[in-house]
Amino acid sequence: MQLTPLPRTRHRRHLPRHRHRHQRRHLRRGDGGFTLVELMLTIAILGVITIPLSNVVIGALHHQRATADRLALSHDAQISAAYFAQDVGSIGVRDYSVTAPPNSSQPYRPSIQLDAAYDAGGTVCGTAATPVARLRFLSDDWDYSGVTPAVGTHVVAYYLAGRELRRIKCAGATTPGSDIVLAHNVEPATLTVTCSTPCTAAAVPQQVALAFTVSTLAAGTHQITLNGQRRQT
Repeated sequence: MQLTPLPRTRHRRHLPRHRHRHQRRHLRRGDGGFTLVELMLTIAILGVITIPLSNVVIGALHHQRATADRLALSHDAQISAAYFAQDVGSIGVRDYSVTAPPNSSQPYRPSIQLDAAYDAGGTVCGTAATPVARLRFLSDDWDYSGVTPAVGTHVVAYYLAGRELRRIKCAGATTPGSDIVLAHNVEPATLTVTCSTPCTAAAVPQQVALAFTVSTLAAGTHQITLNGQRRQT
């Protein structure tokens, strides 16, 4: 018996039609990108997220600036208070042109000057270009370097330069030995001086106060009052 081989047939693998159409649809959809509706929805979502986040960032920056300004104002208040207390403590120019009563100290001369020029009362500290001082303190300045002690006048002046409260000091000389900024952002019209007794009298007041207002956009407005007590009697 003779066997005749059958002709080989090719077996093709066919995908189901519905699967083929699904793949083509998937490819066409992937190639098409975003639809207009999807894009508009994405933009709307980003807006909803971005606006509150921006407000948080802006608020944090403002809070940081306000904190920095308050720290700067606090620093100015501490520095100016320390200098002022020291200066008030040593106020007092004695009148050596008169004879003191027995068992008494030399009487004082007026030792506080208000709205004073650089050469007020004949006591010079600075030059004609030096701004008018809102407040000047005078005190004795003894020099013991020579054979005979000599007395001069120690001057401390508080004045405004723009919105800066400054302090100059002349120790027995007409040229300031120091000129420093005590406070920034001062409102010029608010600078006031009060004394426990008349400031410019020969009977030197025991207490002196200097008050002013400082303000910044971030930290707002704050009142600063400097107080001093005389040590001399």
